[in-house]
Amino acid sequence: QVDVVESGGGLVQTGGSLRLSCTASGGTFRSGAMAWFRQAPGKEHEFVGAITWASGSTRYQDSVKGRFTVSGDGAKNTVFLQMNSLKPEDTAVYYCAARTYYTISIDDARYEYWGQGTQVTVSS
Repeated sequence: QVDVVESGGGLVQTGGSLRLSCTASGGTFRSGAMAWFRQAPGKEHEFVGAITWASGSTRYQDSVKGRFTVSGDGAKNTVFLQMNSLKPEDTAVYYCAARTYYTISIDDARYEYWGQGTQVTVSS
């Protein structure tokens, strides 16, 4: 049993910042990958960014490049999402996901374990 828990969401003004955190317990992902997805009402999960613990390499959705940063510690199964210069279109429920395979995927179906989500709301 793997438990994934994310936190750090909230209400922020346009241009503000938030830092989300996520920890996966009950397993190890030192050779796997962890990712962030987001979901706005009525929409599908959208890939935001991810890190593979095999190399430390990261990948981002084009719309967040230069604004969001994924970092973490694979030995602790912990990942962060630093979000700067937030825009109203960033408003969504943000989910942390983990997989035991080392490659980063933008497909939500490739991740075996998911957190409960944390709401991020960016006001105009």
